[in-house]
Amino acid sequence: MSVNDFVLAPRQSHIIAPHPTYRRRAVFLNHGDYEQNRLISRVLTLYYIEGQNQSDIAKALGLSTAKVNRLLKQAREQGLVEITIRTPFQHLFEQEQQLQETYNLPEAVIIPQLADEPDAVLQTVGRAAADYLLQHLRDGDTICISGGKTMNAIVQSIEPRRKYNVRVVPATGARQGRHYTDVNYLAAQLAERLGGEAYQIHAPVFVDKAEDRDLLLGMRQISEILDLARNAQIALIGIGSVIPGASSYFDLMTSMAMSEADWNQMIEAEDACGEIFAYLYNRQGQLCMPDFNRRVVGLALDDLKNIPLVIGVAATPEKVLPIHGALQGEHLKILITDESTASGVLELAGA
Repeated sequence: MSVNDFVLAPRQSHIIAPHPTYRRRAVFLNHGDYEQNRLISRVLTLYYIEGQNQSDIAKALGLSTAKVNRLLKQAREQGLVEITIRTPFQHLFEQEQQLQETYNLPEAVIIPQLADEPDAVLQTVGRAAADYLLQHLRDGDTICISGGKTMNAIVQSIEPRRKYNVRVVPATGARQGRHYTDVNYLAAQLAERLGGEAYQIHAPVFVDKAEDRDLLLGMRQISEILDLARNAQIALIGIGSVIPGASSYFDLMTSMAMSEADWNQMIEAEDACGEIFAYLYNRQGQLCMPDFNRRVVGLALDDLKNIPLVIGVAATPEKVLPIHGALQGEHLKILITDESTASGVLELAGA
């Protein structure tokens, strides 16, 4: 391509979005001094089209490297460089941006949907969450986790290249009878894979009376573990559904000793849509059903606000409404999900 291939045109604005896979095209947009314009055109051609570095361009044109850098900066500031992205992942980046803007979410990670089968989707999202955790984990960190099927998928996908001096603590009490999704079991498994230390909470996640919960939280061996969780650097949490049978961690309806009809009537009246740490919240992300929540043994949702990195992981259609509520309440700092679930959440938000 020669200088003659550049087109004179009125000034216009362009989005410059760097990405490893793209096609670069320089466009002349203002008249100015002919020799200066010609020099800028030559620098743009050598840098963007021929792929030369700034040092080589400086030698070829008899300029200083600083001068070449200034010309490139000037061209970008004047809108002389247009970059067109050609990548199959662009729609995922756009979904992430939409989620961040719609919900005031610091970060979203959207995974391509490679299968429709829920377990396959869960495994894919679990691997992505495991990779994200390893990228941000540092020696000395404390990680607090919830239980559940999603958390099990994450833990089973953890394959660190080295050992980490970390602590893994449960954010809630335990769930008996669901070994592979129990928070104590998962804390031990995650710590073993990372090379860290695990802590346990020897109490149920849900008790019969609020007074029982207060008694347990007053016990030093439980309060000390929850204090560790409260001061964690990372919270890795699942987002649960309130639909009967949709929760892999514990059945809320059974815990309340209610019929399915009575349960559905109650959650509809309360507008309950999801749970985090077994606490029920509504579509606005606000806690609801206080009589139920007062019987939960675990961190409070407000404790998440003080944890620097709160990673929420969920996928599949029944998690769309729970994710929406969690994001509305700003309980998460990071959301990791698949593209189909993300589309459902954005549609629900009217985005």
